Amino acid sequence: MDMDAPLVDRIGRPMRDLRISVMDRCNFRCPYCMPEATYHEGFRFLTPRERLDFDEIERVARVAAGLGVTKLRLTGGEPLLRPGLPDLVARLVRVPGIEDVALTTNGVLLARSAAALRAAGLHRVTVSLDSLDAAVFARMNGGRAELSTVLDGIEAARAAGFPGGLKINNVIQRGVNDSGILDLAARFRGTDIVLRFIEYMDVGTRNGWERADVVPSREILGQIDARWPLIPLSPNYRGEVARRYRYVDGEGEVGFVSSVSAPFCGDCSRARLSSDGKLYTCLFATEGTDLRAILREDDTVQGDMKLRATLSGIWRGRMDRYSEERAIPRGCSAVKGKARAAEKIEMHYIGG
Repeated sequence: MDMDAPLVDRIGRPMRDLRISVMDRCNFRCPYCMPEATYHEGFRFLTPRERLDFDEIERVARVAAGLGVTKLRLTGGEPLLRPGLPDLVARLVRVPGIEDVALTTNGVLLARSAAALRAAGLHRVTVSLDSLDAAVFARMNGGRAELSTVLDGIEAARAAGFPGGLKINNVIQRGVNDSGILDLAARFRGTDIVLRFIEYMDVGTRNGWERADVVPSREILGQIDARWPLIPLSPNYRGEVARRYRYVDGEGEVGFVSSVSAPFCGDCSRARLSSDGKLYTCLFATEGTDLRAILREDDTVQGDMKLRATLSGIWRGRMDRYSEERAIPRGCSAVKGKARAAEKIEMHYIGG
């Protein structure tokens, strides 16, 4: 294999982003991700020994950077449950070739962590916030947190001044939180916070997903545009998942992630590393490749070479395009059935 050849998968997509789950546990029990009925007190999560340690995570990041990865995102479960996370951030931002280290969090622990994360060099933060109605918010997180705690975390992140900014993600479900779309837009208009609306996706197999529960991005866009006119923006880069719009009156920006109604698999450049060291090439994957065994078998240069060859081989063989296959019209049952048949990995395990 030519070591200088660009690393692309079988349909020409480069590997540019690595999402690293540092914790499979979460302090929420959102029905669309970790429903309480499944993830109860008796559920067996990973032990600390089963999770990758910081040395192992850094090794994967260094090898991935050598293959073209420039962006890292720390996810969970809830990543701020991982002790010492700023120390990991400080190590990752120094990896040659890495230009951007970001974090996705539910925000509950953000107020006490934001300053340390900023000092460690974290570039960007995304907070998941599905409603500004306290009762709806509590229902959507399984009664595990109060809205005010997350809002305090958002303000702490703003005060910390992350150079890449702050985004708010919200998953909209019909009949659950769709009545609060304009409230969310109004709250963050006129600020430097970017609000992103995400279509409810069929991630994993335990959230009872139905297409009827999806509120298409075009419907959300229509609601906001009717109240505060919007104009589209050009993508910042190839593979940007959100379609971006700005308010005509200059009062900020909103984005729409339309994995169900307008799949963007053709530009997907993301790989995902689970907290126990499995690499997945799609959010909707059914299985991953165990990198932990390689990491723990050999921590020498030879071990890194084996890790590089494994990562390269996985990516060069990649053909994942689940969301596009899901969207194939009825009548093409062979491909559509393939997209639906196998049990998919759960979102809390590999991040969103």
